[in-house]
Amino acid sequence: MSAGLRLVGFEELSAGALRERLLARRSEFWSGSTLDDESVRALHDPLFFHQLGGFGALARTPDDEDAGYLLGVVSADRLGVVHAVAVHPSWRGRGVARRLVERFATLATSVGARAVQAVAPPGDPAVLSLARRFGAHEVAAPAHAGPGADRVLLTRSLPLD
Repeated sequence: MSAGLRLVGFEELSAGALRERLLARRSEFWSGSTLDDESVRALHDPLFFHQLGGFGALARTPDDEDAGYLLGVVSADRLGVVHAVAVHPSWRGRGVARRLVERFATLATSVGARAVQAVAPPGDPAVLSLARRFGAHEVAAPAHAGPGADRVLLTRSLPLD
């Protein structure tokens, strides 16, 4: 599984360097995604690394390689929003995304979040499988990302226990 991995909060890292490193390897981390390259780049807004970095985390291997990461935020209305989760192909299926989401959910709960939510393209098997493991409620969201860009809204109350 994900033994030996350590999760590091973005606040412990150089935000700009981390963002550039992850963007440089986006074709690896996002391989198999239904999102195009422009959409993937847009997910990596500097805001999630600089101002909102306290909610993000990086999964590091024992050899200090990047295995996966999560970008997220807790909104003023107490909603924990998972903005993006990516796992390197060599680490998929080993619990990395689960650990990142659990860390985020614990952090979100600690600052008063009542629920955690994510938005995903419909039919993305990896995202839907992860959401189902956490017992998330799925709702179709037509045109959520603009005309013709349907999404699925995934919501789970907190805490995860």
